[in-house]
Amino acid sequence: MTSHLLPTYARADLAFERGDGAWLTSVKGERYLDFGGGVAVASLGYSHPHLIKALNDQAGKIWHTSNLYLIPEGERLAGRLCDATFADVVFFTNSGAEAMECSIKMARKYQSANGHPERFRIITFEGAFHGRTLATLAAGGQEKYLEGFGPKVDGFDQVPFGDHTALEAAITPQTGAILIEPIQGEGGIRPVPPQCLRGLRALCDEKSLLLVFDEVQCGIGRTGRFFAHEHAGIAPDIMAIAKGIGGGFPLGACLATREAAKGMTVGTHGSTFGGNPLAMSVGNAVLDVILQPEFLQRIARMGLLLKQRLAELMDRHPGLIGEIRGEGLMLGIKAQVPNGELVAAARAEKLLVIAAGDNVVRLIPPLIVEEPEVLEAVRRLDAACGRIERARSRMAQKGAAE
Repeated sequence: MTSHLLPTYARADLAFERGDGAWLTSVKGERYLDFGGGVAVASLGYSHPHLIKALNDQAGKIWHTSNLYLIPEGERLAGRLCDATFADVVFFTNSGAEAMECSIKMARKYQSANGHPERFRIITFEGAFHGRTLATLAAGGQEKYLEGFGPKVDGFDQVPFGDHTALEAAITPQTGAILIEPIQGEGGIRPVPPQCLRGLRALCDEKSLLLVFDEVQCGIGRTGRFFAHEHAGIAPDIMAIAKGIGGGFPLGACLATREAAKGMTVGTHGSTFGGNPLAMSVGNAVLDVILQPEFLQRIARMGLLLKQRLAELMDRHPGLIGEIRGEGLMLGIKAQVPNGELVAAARAEKLLVIAAGDNVVRLIPPLIVEEPEVLEAVRRLDAACGRIERARSRMAQKGAAE
Protein backbone atom coordinates (compact mmCIF):
# COMPACT_ATOMS: atom_id res chain seq x y z
CA MET A 1 0.00 0.00 0.00
CA THR A 2 1.30 3.43 -0.95
CA SER A 3 1.56 5.79 2.00
CA HIS A 4 0.60 9.43 1.64
CA LEU A 5 2.78 10.41 4.60
CA LEU A 6 5.95 12.37 3.86
CA PRO A 7 8.70 9.72 3.92
CA THR A 8 10.91 11.37 6.55
CA TYR A 9 10.84 8.35 8.89
CA ALA A 10 12.19 4.85 8.31
CA ARG A 11 9.25 3.26 10.09
CA ALA A 12 9.27 -0.30 11.37
CA ASP A 13 6.51 -2.49 9.96
CA LEU A 14 4.70 -2.39 13.29
CA ALA A 15 1.58 -0.58 14.47
CA PHE A 16 -0.08 -0.42 17.88
CA GLU A 17 -3.73 -0.05 18.77
CA ARG A 18 -3.68 0.15 22.57
CA GLY A 19 -1.44 0.31 25.59
CA ASP A 20 -1.52 -0.46 29.29
CA GLY A 21 1.18 0.68 31.70
CA ALA A 22 4.55 -0.13 30.12
CA TRP A 23 3.02 -2.50 27.55
CA LEU A 24 1.79 -1.92 24.00
CA THR A 25 -0.46 -4.21 21.97
CA SER A 26 -0.04 -4.28 18.21
CA VAL A 27 -2.85 -4.36 15.67
CA LYS A 28 -2.03 -8.08 15.33
CA GLY A 29 -2.60 -8.64 19.05
CA GLU A 30 1.08 -9.04 20.00
CA ARG A 31 2.25 -7.53 23.30
CA TYR A 32 5.47 -5.52 23.44
CA LEU A 33 7.32 -4.24 26.50
CA ASP A 34 8.01 -0.59 25.76
CA PHE A 35 11.41 0.66 26.94
CA GLY A 36 11.38 3.54 24.46
CA GLY A 37 8.39 5.31 25.98
CA GLY A 38 7.53 7.11 22.76
CA VAL A 39 11.03 8.65 22.96
CA ALA A 40 10.73 9.57 26.66
CA VAL A 41 7.23 10.96 26.19
CA ALA A 42 4.98 8.37 27.87
CA SER A 43 6.09 9.38 31.36
CA LEU A 44 3.11 7.74 33.05
CA GLY A 45 2.84 4.90 30.58
CA TYR A 46 -0.31 4.08 28.66
CA SER A 47 -3.95 4.38 29.72
CA HIS A 48 -3.05 5.96 33.06
CA PRO A 49 -6.44 6.48 34.77
CA HIS A 50 -5.54 9.89 36.21
CA LEU A 51 -4.52 11.23 32.79
CA ILE A 52 -7.58 9.76 31.09
CA LYS A 53 -9.89 11.34 33.65
CA ALA A 54 -8.20 14.74 33.38
CA LEU A 55 -8.42 14.72 29.59
CA ASN A 56 -12.03 13.51 29.50
CA ASP A 57 -13.14 15.99 32.15
CA GLN A 58 -11.58 18.92 30.28
CA ALA A 59 -12.79 17.70 26.87
CA GLY A 60 -16.34 17.99 28.18
CA LYS A 61 -15.76 21.64 29.12
CA ILE A 62 -13.62 23.50 26.58
CA TRP A 63 -10.74 22.47 24.31
CA HIS A 64 -9.44 25.79 23.08
CA THR A 65 -10.01 29.46 23.65
CA SER A 66 -7.02 31.67 22.91
CA ASN A 67 -4.12 33.23 24.72
CA LEU A 68 -5.99 36.50 24.31
CA TYR A 69 -7.88 35.40 27.43
CA LEU A 70 -6.97 33.94 30.80
CA ILE A 71 -6.61 30.15 30.95
CA PRO A 72 -6.96 29.19 34.64
CA GLU A 73 -5.44 25.72 34.28
CA GLY A 74 -2.43 27.28 32.57
CA GLU A 75 -1.99 29.76 35.39
CA ARG A 76 -2.11 26.84 37.82
CA LEU A 77 0.38 24.71 35.89
CA ALA A 78 2.81 27.61 35.50
CA GLY A 79 2.62 28.32 39.22
CA ARG A 80 3.29 24.70 40.12
CA LEU A 81 6.29 24.51 37.77
CA CYS A 82 7.73 27.69 39.24
CA ASP A 83 7.13 26.51 42.81
CA ALA A 84 9.04 23.29 42.06
CA THR A 85 11.96 24.87 40.14
CA PHE A 86 14.23 27.90 39.84
CA ALA A 87 11.78 29.66 37.51
CA ASP A 88 9.56 32.70 37.98
CA VAL A 89 7.76 32.64 34.62
CA VAL A 90 6.67 30.07 32.02
CA PHE A 91 5.70 30.17 28.35
CA PHE A 92 3.77 27.12 27.11
CA THR A 93 4.37 25.55 23.71
CA ASN A 94 3.31 22.43 21.79
CA SER A 95 6.75 20.82 21.49
CA GLY A 96 10.35 20.78 22.61
CA ALA A 97 11.56 22.53 19.46
CA GLU A 98 9.15 25.41 20.12
CA ALA A 99 10.29 25.55 23.75
CA MET A 100 13.88 25.79 22.51
CA GLU A 101 12.99 28.52 20.00
CA CYS A 102 11.46 30.52 22.84
CA SER A 103 14.57 29.93 24.95
CA ILE A 104 16.88 31.12 22.16
CA LYS A 105 14.80 34.23 21.51
CA MET A 106 14.62 34.98 25.22
CA ALA A 107 18.40 34.73 25.66
CA ARG A 108 19.00 37.08 22.74
CA LYS A 109 16.30 39.50 23.86
CA TYR A 110 17.73 39.62 27.39
CA GLN A 111 21.08 40.89 26.15
CA SER A 112 19.37 43.38 23.83
CA ALA A 113 17.19 44.67 26.68
CA ASN A 114 20.37 45.20 28.69
CA GLY A 115 21.79 47.39 25.96
CA HIS A 116 23.93 44.72 24.26
CA PRO A 117 22.16 43.61 21.05
CA GLU A 118 25.53 42.49 19.70
CA ARG A 119 25.60 39.68 22.30
CA PHE A 120 23.33 37.36 20.34
CA ARG A 121 25.66 34.41 19.89
CA ILE A 122 25.11 31.18 21.85
CA ILE A 123 27.72 28.51 22.54
CA THR A 124 26.53 24.92 22.04
CA PHE A 125 28.18 21.49 22.13
CA GLU A 126 28.98 18.77 19.62
CA GLY A 127 26.57 15.85 19.75
CA ALA A 128 23.70 18.05 20.89
CA PHE A 129 20.20 17.82 19.51
CA HIS A 130 17.85 20.73 20.17
CA GLY A 131 15.06 20.27 17.62
CA ARG A 132 14.15 20.30 13.93
CA THR A 133 13.45 23.99 13.26
CA LEU A 134 16.08 25.93 11.34
CA ALA A 135 17.35 27.68 14.47
CA THR A 136 17.42 24.57 16.66
CA LEU A 137 19.13 22.58 13.90
CA ALA A 138 21.80 25.28 13.78
CA ALA A 139 22.12 25.07 17.55
CA GLY A 140 22.63 21.31 17.35
CA GLY A 141 25.09 21.75 14.52
CA GLN A 142 24.85 18.22 13.11
CA GLU A 143 25.59 18.32 9.39
CA LYS A 144 23.39 15.31 8.60
CA TYR A 145 20.35 17.32 9.71
CA LEU A 146 21.47 20.63 8.20
CA GLU A 147 22.38 19.39 4.71
CA GLY A 148 20.26 20.78 1.91
CA PHE A 149 18.43 23.44 3.90
CA GLY A 150 20.49 26.39 2.78
CA PRO A 151 22.66 28.68 4.90
CA LYS A 152 22.79 27.71 8.56
CA VAL A 153 21.08 30.15 10.90
CA ASP A 154 23.80 32.38 12.31
CA GLY A 155 24.46 32.89 15.98
CA PHE A 156 25.70 29.53 17.24
CA ASP A 157 29.29 28.60 18.06
CA GLN A 158 29.80 24.89 18.68
CA VAL A 159 32.60 23.43 20.80
CA PRO A 160 33.61 19.81 21.47
CA PHE A 161 31.73 18.07 24.27
CA GLY A 162 33.76 18.24 27.49
CA ASP A 163 36.51 20.52 26.11
CA HIS A 164 36.78 23.30 28.71
CA THR A 165 39.68 25.04 26.94
CA ALA A 166 37.73 25.26 23.67
CA LEU A 167 34.69 26.52 25.56
CA GLU A 168 36.51 29.42 27.17
CA ALA A 169 38.25 30.26 23.88
CA ALA A 170 34.87 30.43 22.11
CA ILE A 171 33.59 33.23 24.35
CA THR A 172 33.76 36.58 22.55
CA PRO A 173 32.21 40.03 23.08
CA GLN A 174 29.29 38.76 20.97
CA THR A 175 28.55 35.76 23.22
CA GLY A 176 25.32 36.04 25.20
CA ALA A 177 24.58 32.53 26.47
CA ILE A 178 25.65 28.91 26.77
CA LEU A 179 23.15 26.19 25.83
CA ILE A 180 23.54 22.58 26.94
CA GLU A 181 21.64 19.37 27.67
CA PRO A 182 22.54 18.10 31.18
CA ILE A 183 22.33 14.66 29.58
CA GLN A 184 22.57 14.42 25.81
CA GLY A 185 19.74 12.21 24.59
CA GLU A 186 19.92 11.90 20.82
CA GLY A 187 23.69 12.34 21.13
CA GLY A 188 24.03 8.99 22.91
CA ILE A 189 23.00 9.36 26.59
CA ARG A 190 26.08 11.38 27.49
CA PRO A 191 25.74 12.98 30.95
CA VAL A 192 27.54 16.22 31.73
CA PRO A 193 29.39 15.59 35.04
CA PRO A 194 27.94 17.61 37.95
CA GLN A 195 31.23 19.45 38.47
CA CYS A 196 31.13 20.58 34.83
CA LEU A 197 27.59 21.94 35.18
CA ARG A 198 28.72 23.79 38.28
CA GLY A 199 31.67 25.13 36.31
CA LEU A 200 29.36 26.35 33.55
CA ARG A 201 27.22 28.15 36.10
CA ALA A 202 30.27 29.88 37.57
CA LEU A 203 31.59 30.77 34.09
CA CYS A 204 28.26 32.31 33.05
CA ASP A 205 28.11 34.34 36.24
CA GLU A 206 31.67 35.55 35.71
CA LYS A 207 31.12 36.52 32.05
CA SER A 208 27.52 37.86 32.41
CA LEU A 209 26.18 35.09 30.19
CA LEU A 210 22.86 33.30 30.49
CA LEU A 211 22.94 29.56 31.16
CA VAL A 212 20.26 27.76 29.13
CA PHE A 213 19.39 24.12 29.71
CA ASP A 214 17.61 21.82 27.28
CA GLU A 215 15.79 19.30 29.50
CA VAL A 216 13.28 18.26 26.86
CA GLN A 217 14.35 14.62 27.16
CA CYS A 218 16.12 14.39 30.52
CA GLY A 219 13.58 16.35 32.60
CA ILE A 220 10.26 15.58 34.32
CA GLY A 221 11.56 12.93 36.72
CA ARG A 222 13.49 10.97 34.10
CA THR A 223 16.71 10.80 36.18
CA GLY A 224 15.11 10.40 39.62
CA ARG A 225 15.06 14.16 40.23
CA PHE A 226 12.40 16.49 38.85
CA PHE A 227 15.07 17.90 36.52
CA ALA A 228 18.48 16.44 35.73
CA HIS A 229 20.43 19.58 36.60
CA GLU A 230 19.31 19.22 40.22
CA HIS A 231 21.94 16.48 40.66
CA ALA A 232 24.58 19.23 40.32
CA GLY A 233 22.95 21.56 42.84
CA ILE A 234 22.79 24.50 40.44
CA ALA A 235 20.11 26.16 38.32
CA PRO A 236 19.95 27.69 34.84
CA ASP A 237 18.52 31.06 33.85
CA ILE A 238 16.33 29.56 31.13
CA MET A 239 15.19 25.98 30.52
CA ALA A 240 13.26 24.24 27.74
CA ILE A 241 11.10 21.25 28.64
CA ALA A 242 8.59 19.00 26.82
CA LYS A 243 8.06 15.26 26.25
CA GLY A 244 7.25 13.85 29.71
CA ILE A 245 5.32 16.92 30.94
CA GLY A 246 2.39 16.00 28.66
CA GLY A 247 2.53 12.24 29.21
CA GLY A 248 1.82 11.80 25.47
CA PHE A 249 -0.21 14.96 24.88
CA PRO A 250 1.73 17.58 22.86
CA LEU A 251 3.09 20.01 25.46
CA GLY A 252 6.30 21.93 26.02
CA ALA A 253 7.38 24.97 27.99
CA CYS A 254 10.11 27.54 28.40
CA LEU A 255 10.89 28.28 32.06
CA ALA A 256 12.94 31.29 33.16
CA THR A 257 13.84 33.65 35.95
CA ARG A 258 12.06 36.98 35.77
CA GLU A 259 15.42 38.67 35.13
CA ALA A 260 16.27 36.41 32.16
CA ALA A 261 12.80 37.00 30.69
CA LYS A 262 12.90 40.79 31.11
CA GLY A 263 12.92 41.43 27.36
CA MET A 264 9.92 39.24 26.58
CA THR A 265 7.19 41.87 26.72
CA VAL A 266 3.75 42.00 25.09
CA GLY A 267 3.97 41.08 21.40
CA THR A 268 7.51 39.65 21.43
CA HIS A 269 6.40 36.03 21.26
CA GLY A 270 3.23 33.97 20.87
CA SER A 271 1.59 30.64 20.10
CA THR A 272 -1.90 29.87 18.81
CA PHE A 273 -2.22 26.46 20.45
CA GLY A 274 0.40 26.67 23.19
CA GLY A 275 -1.12 26.43 26.66
CA ASN A 276 -4.60 25.43 25.50
CA PRO A 277 -7.00 24.10 28.17
CA LEU A 278 -6.67 20.44 27.12
CA ALA A 279 -2.88 20.48 27.34
CA MET A 280 -2.92 22.35 30.63
CA SER A 281 -5.29 19.89 32.27
CA VAL A 282 -3.07 16.98 31.22
CA GLY A 283 0.09 18.76 32.36
CA ASN A 284 -1.40 19.33 35.79
CA ALA A 285 -2.43 15.68 36.00
CA VAL A 286 1.13 14.59 35.16
CA LEU A 287 2.50 16.82 37.94
CA ASP A 288 -0.02 15.35 40.39
CA VAL A 289 1.88 12.07 40.02
CA ILE A 290 5.46 13.11 39.23
CA LEU A 291 5.84 15.59 42.08
CA GLN A 292 5.11 13.04 44.77
CA PRO A 293 8.47 12.52 46.56
CA GLU A 294 7.97 8.78 46.75
CA PHE A 295 7.41 8.66 42.98
CA LEU A 296 10.76 10.30 42.21
CA GLN A 297 12.49 8.06 44.76
CA ARG A 298 10.99 4.99 43.08
CA ILE A 299 12.32 6.15 39.69
CA ALA A 300 15.80 6.36 41.20
CA ARG A 301 15.46 2.83 42.62
CA MET A 302 14.20 1.36 39.35
CA GLY A 303 16.97 3.15 37.47
CA LEU A 304 19.64 1.74 39.78
CA LEU A 305 18.21 -1.77 39.43
CA LEU A 306 18.15 -1.47 35.65
CA LYS A 307 21.71 -0.13 35.54
CA GLN A 308 22.97 -2.98 37.73
CA ARG A 309 21.27 -5.62 35.61
CA LEU A 310 22.59 -4.03 32.42
CA ALA A 311 26.12 -4.16 33.87
CA GLU A 312 25.64 -7.89 34.40
CA LEU A 313 24.39 -8.17 30.82
CA MET A 314 27.54 -6.42 29.61
CA ASP A 315 29.64 -9.00 31.47
CA ARG A 316 27.76 -11.79 29.71
CA HIS A 317 28.04 -10.22 26.26
CA PRO A 318 31.34 -8.25 26.16
CA GLY A 319 31.49 -8.56 22.39
CA LEU A 320 28.18 -6.74 21.99
CA ILE A 321 28.05 -4.24 24.87
CA GLY A 322 30.92 -1.89 25.68
CA GLU A 323 29.49 0.56 28.22
CA ILE A 324 26.38 1.46 30.21
CA ARG A 325 25.62 5.18 30.49
CA GLY A 326 23.07 7.49 32.04
CA GLU A 327 21.07 8.23 35.14
CA GLY A 328 17.74 7.01 36.52
CA LEU A 329 15.48 5.72 33.77
CA MET A 330 17.51 7.38 31.03
CA LEU A 331 20.14 4.78 30.23
CA GLY A 332 22.18 3.92 27.18
CA ILE A 333 23.97 0.81 25.96
CA LYS A 334 27.10 1.61 23.96
CA ALA A 335 26.94 -1.15 21.38
CA GLN A 336 29.90 -3.03 19.88
CA VAL A 337 27.76 -3.90 16.86
CA PRO A 338 25.63 -1.48 14.82
CA ASN A 339 23.01 -0.19 17.25
CA GLY A 340 20.25 -0.77 14.70
CA GLU A 341 21.09 -4.47 14.81
CA LEU A 342 20.54 -4.57 18.59
CA VAL A 343 17.33 -2.54 18.30
CA ALA A 344 15.97 -4.97 15.69
CA ALA A 345 16.96 -8.02 17.74
CA ALA A 346 15.23 -6.57 20.80
CA ARG A 347 12.11 -5.89 18.74
CA ALA A 348 12.15 -9.53 17.64
CA GLU A 349 12.01 -10.38 21.35
CA LYS A 350 8.98 -8.04 21.73
CA LEU A 351 11.03 -5.33 23.48
CA LEU A 352 11.07 -1.76 22.18
CA VAL A 353 14.26 0.28 22.56
CA ILE A 354 15.55 3.25 20.56
CA ALA A 355 18.78 3.99 18.73
CA ALA A 356 20.79 7.14 19.51
CA GLY A 357 24.00 8.78 18.38
CA ASP A 358 27.47 7.42 19.16
CA ASN A 359 26.16 3.90 18.35
CA VAL A 360 24.07 3.81 21.52
CA VAL A 361 20.78 2.04 22.29
CA ARG A 362 18.51 4.05 24.59
CA LEU A 363 16.37 2.62 27.38
CA ILE A 364 13.87 5.31 28.37
CA PRO A 365 10.80 3.42 29.62
CA PRO A 366 7.67 4.89 31.18
CA LEU A 367 8.46 6.15 34.66
CA ILE A 368 5.76 3.91 36.16
CA VAL A 369 7.73 0.78 35.21
CA GLU A 370 7.84 -1.85 37.98
CA GLU A 371 10.62 -4.21 39.08
CA PRO A 372 9.25 -7.30 37.29
CA GLU A 373 9.16 -5.30 34.03
CA VAL A 374 12.73 -4.10 34.52
CA LEU A 375 13.87 -7.68 34.99
CA GLU A 376 11.82 -8.84 32.03
CA ALA A 377 13.34 -6.14 29.81
CA VAL A 378 16.85 -7.28 30.71
CA ARG A 379 15.86 -10.90 30.08
CA ARG A 380 14.63 -9.94 26.61
CA LEU A 381 17.79 -7.93 25.94
CA ASP A 382 19.79 -11.00 26.96
CA ALA A 383 17.82 -13.05 24.46
CA ALA A 384 18.35 -10.37 21.81
CA CYS A 385 22.11 -10.51 22.39
CA GLY A 386 22.01 -14.27 22.13
CA ARG A 387 20.09 -13.95 18.86
CA ILE A 388 22.81 -11.69 17.43
CA GLU A 389 25.65 -13.92 18.65
CA ARG A 390 24.10 -17.01 17.09
CA ALA A 391 23.52 -15.23 13.79
CA ARG A 392 27.09 -13.96 13.70
CA SER A 393 28.42 -17.40 14.60
CA ARG A 394 26.48 -18.95 11.70
CA MET A 395 27.84 -16.32 9.34
CA ALA A 396 31.39 -16.96 10.53
CA GLN A 397 30.98 -20.72 10.05
CA LYS A 398 29.54 -20.21 6.59
CA GLY A 399 32.42 -17.91 5.66
CA ALA A 400 34.94 -20.43 6.93
CA ALA A 401 33.28 -23.24 4.94
CA GLU A 402 33.44 -21.19 1.76
